[in-house]
Amino acid sequence: MDRAEKGEMISALNDVFKDTGVVVVAHYSGLTVAQMTALRGRLRDVGGTLKVAKNRLVKLALKGTDAEHMSDLFQGPTVIAYSVDPVAAPKVATEFAKANDKFVILGGAMGTTHLDVSGVASLATLPSLDELRARIVGMVNTPATRIAGVLQAPAGQLARVFGAYANKDEAA
Repeated sequence: MDRAEKGEMISALNDVFKDTGVVVVAHYSGLTVAQMTALRGRLRDVGGTLKVAKNRLVKLALKGTDAEHMSDLFQGPTVIAYSVDPVAAPKVATEFAKANDKFVILGGAMGTTHLDVSGVASLATLPSLDELRARIVGMVNTPATRIAGVLQAPAGQLARVFGAYANKDEAA
């Protein structure tokens, strides 16, 4: 990698640290190419990205960002998983770490907030933005459905009463 490529990599990583909702840092030593590809695919499905970068370049890219406090996590073979949705990357990384003991989560950052391993795990338990949106839409639609049911109930009762009187008159 020549000097120009390193400069581009630092600039791209700096943009990542400034623009993403959450960054998860993990050790990946011992994972196979197939496992890394599977992890990349799962992250891509939820709108996240997995990137293996040189620690020195990452530390340079962290300077001047809100996530600068996590530069001490970059020692050894590290990988970063990030997403705009603050729950997506931690959720996928935590699920993958449970299934693969060679993938060890070190911590991360969510804006200026430093996340340790338990912080990443607690973010993983939260519902994603899409799940929250679905819940809100469901809550908004529920009262409308109930109102329609209440308004239809008296009309249905009146129709049954008229039907009963009609049947009574026909029988007589």
